[in-house]
Amino acid sequence: MLENILRSAGPGRKVAEVATPRQEHLVRRATAADSAVVAELLDAFNREFDTPSPGTEVLTARLRRMIAGDHLVALLTGEPAVGVAVLSFRPNVWQEGPAALLDELYVRPGTRGQRFGHALLEEACRVARERGAETLEINVDGEDTDTRRFYEAHGFANSEPGATEPMFYYYRDLV
Repeated sequence: MLENILRSAGPGRKVAEVATPRQEHLVRRATAADSAVVAELLDAFNREFDTPSPGTEVLTARLRRMIAGDHLVALLTGEPAVGVAVLSFRPNVWQEGPAALLDELYVRPGTRGQRFGHALLEEACRVARERGAETLEINVDGEDTDTRRFYEAHGFANSEPGATEPMFYYYRDLV
């Protein structure tokens, strides 16, 4: 059974210790001081999958502002960090609490399969619940079967209860 334990990690910082049957991983909430680390992991994620990135310098500046605010939470695992999860929160008319979106979840290739992703996802769910969210949304590319399988194994679905057709995500560039 998964167990989350919060402990102090210095002034104003809490660390969730996530114990799993195979291995224990610490997951901590990133601060503005961690912006460069988060940016480097996100940039590595995009480079690995040939997705454009504005680069670590731009990401670091954005993250420094956003992490200090109230609408974004970044989580790190490993020492040095080998994984990151980024959650964003927005008002939601359909539920009392905010809508929570797992924008990114990335674990470095050499450390995959060691449950770092599991620890990050569990902590992301805990943080979203703590903030009052009723659901955690995730966008996944249709052809990304490994990622879909990972989220489905953790209880996520891409169809409404009782429906047989999957849901779709549409977007339009505005710039």
